[in-house]
Amino acid sequence: MFRTPADRQRPPPDPRRSTDSQDVALIGRIARGELAAFEAFYRGYHDRLGRFLGLMTSQPALVEEVLNDTMLVVWKRARSFNGQSKVSTWLFAIAYRTALKALRSRDEPVQEPEAERVAEEDAGPERRHAVREAREALARALDGLSHEQRSVLVLTYFHDLPYAEIALIVDCPVDTVKTRAFHGRRRLRALLAGEPEDWL
Repeated sequence: MFRTPADRQRPPPDPRRSTDSQDVALIGRIARGELAAFEAFYRGYHDRLGRFLGLMTSQPALVEEVLNDTMLVVWKRARSFNGQSKVSTWLFAIAYRTALKALRSRDEPVQEPEAERVAEEDAGPERRHAVREAREALARALDGLSHEQRSVLVLTYFHDLPYAEIALIVDCPVDTVKTRAFHGRRRLRALLAGEPEDWL
């Protein structure tokens, strides 16, 4: 399931995903207080941010809370976007910091995440069961990582972002991102002992 960045094939572009120029235009309109632009931006990023935050924490209520807090920051501070990064990088950085703050302030027990729906509708019951078990095992293993390691691996493998962009999101040097990825993968290998060998 996990591959090195060189081994992974990039998926075809999602036609629903906005381009950065469209995002920049929306942020400009949000900065002028246009509610319609904010609603379009919210809809455009809701699912993507939800997937990212859902892999940072298995608490659904916290995911929605952090997502809404992130979007509130966008609404209030759209003028602070300076164009030095992509809008998506700026947004994920806000979400990352907001999530870390929320996770560090809570000591609630972690709930078991609900397995994601199998993408291929024609998969047989055995295949669906195997995929569900693999995803549940991976979710449990991700819970065993530090927030920093987990975030880097989620952004690398689930959002296909390069280390340079991840460094901007988590606000640390690229070498630190690489170190977190290295130690995070090594920790996952230990936590996934006995699981499929080609995950990492």
